[in-house]
Amino acid sequence: MRIIAGEFRSRRLLTPQDARTVRPMPDRVRESLFGLLRGHCEGAAVFDAFAGTGSLGLEAVSRGAARCVLVEKDRHAADLLERNIAALGVQDRCELVRGDALGAGALARCPRPLTLAFFDPPYPLVRDPVGWMRVREQVARVAALLTPDGFAVVRTPWPFVHLLDPVSGLPVRAPGSAHRDAGQARGPERRHRGPRRESDRARSPGARPSPHDHDPRHDEPIDEWDDDTLDAPAGVGGVPPGPQPRRVGAELSIPGTLGPETHVYHGTAIHLYMRRPVPAGGDGAPSGPIVAS
Repeated sequence: MRIIAGEFRSRRLLTPQDARTVRPMPDRVRESLFGLLRGHCEGAAVFDAFAGTGSLGLEAVSRGAARCVLVEKDRHAADLLERNIAALGVQDRCELVRGDALGAGALARCPRPLTLAFFDPPYPLVRDPVGWMRVREQVARVAALLTPDGFAVVRTPWPFVHLLDPVSGLPVRAPGSAHRDAGQARGPERRHRGPRRESDRARSPGARPSPHDHDPRHDEPIDEWDDDTLDAPAGVGGVPPGPQPRRVGAELSIPGTLGPETHVYHGTAIHLYMRRPVPAGGDGAPSGPIVAS
């Protein structure tokens, strides 16, 4: 894992040898994301929830962010993050919070006012309807602190679905969606099939070119939709017999925000939100999702 651009361009970050500890955002997805956010990092105040070893927060610092609060609960990942901050010599710009990214303590340490917020929670957490509700609630709290031109960025699997009980219509937990504590480092509950061909790379309409040339040597696999248990016939692969849960698209709206604007990269998606302005005597205009693939 490396810093893509800015002051620390091409500097390597320490990452766990055990790939089960974190699920960092692939370089080319991160490159596209920061292309969308160009002009928003200089002098920014940044909040990086589920920071892992710092690939998002430290990228923002490299591109000129003035302050970054990084939240990570997993002890090993947080130790590596602390070492990455020290290696870059940015202790004066970065604050490491060891705790639950969805807790009140993390929210209390969030910069005010806030320019950018990154949420890259574990996939098993967001596939659980209750876990996704907790994430949405914390994003809403953080988004309320954004500047008028600030963004909250949330990463999810794609397709992003939840399961409904066929009888009651209530959400049910997907097979294999049991997760660790919400604040821990993101984990990879899906398998990688290897890098995509260059012709398969996802493109986001409206994204401007990166300020540096793309180096394919640093490519990493894009997440694949590979949850076999969701598609197995009843009675096969651990799926119980009888009426099966119905798959529905997860609710992407966040209270108090405009958006999302969604950019899809094969098996992963990036959702951008802005704080909803509240005109005098009104609650703001309704908004709906925008999907760019």
